[in-house]
Amino acid sequence: MERKRVLVSGRVQGVFYRDTCRRVAAGAGVGGWVRNLADGRVEAVFEGPPEAVERLVAWTWHGPSEASVTDVEVHEETPEGLAVFAIVP
Repeated sequence: MERKRVLVSGRVQGVFYRDTCRRVAAGAGVGGWVRNLADGRVEAVFEGPPEAVERLVAWTWHGPSEASVTDVEVHEETPEGLAVFAIVP
């Protein structure tokens, strides 16, 4: 199991980024969560098999078609055993 936290910058709010991220993560069997931040970024945590987590991290660089990503910060963290992916406040 691997866990990565990402902070995504650019035009990533109001473009269905969180909902698309939730669907992509669930389809990949990755647990975790995604949320909007007050500063305009999106924060997400991906937890699961390393190859699936890496696919999700790569996906964050483009997101849904309406998004325009300018930067992604990636932080490795200790897995907590998250099995479901959710949108959180």
